[in-house]
Amino acid sequence: MPAAPFWGARRSAPDEWSLALWAPSASAIRLELEGLDLPMVRGADGVHRCIARASEGGLYRFRAGDFRFADPASLQQEGGVEGHSVLRDLAPMTRRAQRAAPGPFARQVITEIHVGSFTREGSFAAAARTPELRRMAALGITAIELMPLGQFPGTRGWGYDSVLPYAPQDSYGPPEDLAALVDAAHRLGLLVYLDVVLNHFGPQGNALARICPEFFLAEENDWGPRIDYSRPAARAFFVDCARHWLRHYHFDGLRIDAIQEMKDDSALPIETELALALRREFPEVHLLAEDSRNRTAPYDPANRLYDAAWNDDYHHALHVHLTGESFGYYREFTLQPLRDLSVALRDGQALQGQTRPDGSTAKGEPSAHLPPSRFINFNLNHDHAGNRPRGERLVSLVGVERAQVAHALLLTAPYVPLLFMGEECGAQSAFPWFADYAGQVAADMAEERRKQFRGLPGGGLDMLDPFDPATATLAHPYARPAPDQESWLDLTRRMLELRRQVLLPIYRTGRAHPATVVITGPGALVADWHFRTGTVRAALSFQPTSASAPDRTAPEGRTALPLAALGEAGTPWFRLWLSRPTAPAPAPRPSAQ
Repeated sequence: MPAAPFWGARRSAPDEWSLALWAPSASAIRLELEGLDLPMVRGADGVHRCIARASEGGLYRFRAGDFRFADPASLQQEGGVEGHSVLRDLAPMTRRAQRAAPGPFARQVITEIHVGSFTREGSFAAAARTPELRRMAALGITAIELMPLGQFPGTRGWGYDSVLPYAPQDSYGPPEDLAALVDAAHRLGLLVYLDVVLNHFGPQGNALARICPEFFLAEENDWGPRIDYSRPAARAFFVDCARHWLRHYHFDGLRIDAIQEMKDDSALPIETELALALRREFPEVHLLAEDSRNRTAPYDPANRLYDAAWNDDYHHALHVHLTGESFGYYREFTLQPLRDLSVALRDGQALQGQTRPDGSTAKGEPSAHLPPSRFINFNLNHDHAGNRPRGERLVSLVGVERAQVAHALLLTAPYVPLLFMGEECGAQSAFPWFADYAGQVAADMAEERRKQFRGLPGGGLDMLDPFDPATATLAHPYARPAPDQESWLDLTRRMLELRRQVLLPIYRTGRAHPATVVITGPGALVADWHFRTGTVRAALSFQPTSASAPDRTAPEGRTALPLAALGEAGTPWFRLWLSRPTAPAPAPRPSAQ
């Protein structure tokens, strides 16, 4: 018999609902449902429960004294985070046509999408019918990753300030529209991942902080009070939330935001319990993580926990080399960014616990033993555009030629590539951070962001107002196509066709021996990735040079087959070769990817 739930509203019979709320220090909780005011019974486990009769779609909320609040595990909201929760039975959505197994993660090419900016309408329904989805699939992109959808304050925002993490943002549309978006992507052959925030709540509308202080620790992270994952009810809240998105909406995987902030000293840490629980019910889904600790064990295929980690090291080293910027998290990469980039291209992570140029010890662990597909590389994502005063994209900072060299490298290297929406077509529109707050909360948030920008010229005084509705309208990447859009689309198409048809069959055979990366000049390097059936060599220069780019280069004893060329003398350039062994290669043996 399953354990009694700690949270949420569940249909227990036709027009009958069982509701639960863990709030051990609350003496009394009442349910307000369609004009009724019903007492809830507090159990010895600290859970307030009741049975109520109502039709599906009924509006309800809880009350503690004079404080009225939405169900923290609400499945749908009407009127935002401080409005009413909606009684929903999502079983019919669960029973719709099942998705096919997503297949190996190593094959994926991902585009990150913000639903509110992906189309002019900013809704699930509009995203499901936009031609951009079809174009992505035709280009060779295999998956989309939706930025967080849990209900957040107001009508516009990034989603990382959710306070009702089970309920899809109501300004984007109802649950059925989100399910239809997932199905539309599946019909195009696209996988769909969801970014979920299981490490904090937003600063406005978090009723749990008031009615259930036991949910939190007496300390804070950058976003508010830390969660006490030692509490079974808190663990269940987040594990069930992750299950909910996979079970009801048929997502192909989850990206766990800032997993390093899910701090837990339990014998079975919450991040491990979460992965094991999801693997039991959904053994084929892809579990991805943002993890700033540069650990390796969670991503080792032998442990069957997470498929891959976002690789900030690759991005930061590339960005600092191309821009020279040194503010915030870029500061750690300012001394030798090209060297850091070469280490990331060789081993996955740049920071592996080694001694740094300034004598300090880097975070992290050696990572060269992990398959390349355990790292998700990117030249841009929501953070690295949005964490700027005006939200500029990389192409706007470094120019088209250098950005295209970086693009070609990203799409052909053995690591799993992630693009940010619009990057596939060279979009130059900004993606600034924006939210829907006012008053003191807005003033405090704006001041915190200005502090981040003090290392930039101008000190961040030119920051766009994140709370002005006009700022959010800048973020739509397809409203104003770049003048060289066709050039970008052609490059994306050619590189992804090459990846699919030639490179992936080689990468999947596993490493023959460690990669080598050599810096060959200012802004130039050569990378050799050695696999059982061949060596892929990438040579590039981010700087214009008077010398011509080489037409042919191959490791000794091998025959080189040119695969791709970009740029020419006097411009940044990129060249790619495949070198086959002159002697017969051993029979390929697929590696765990």
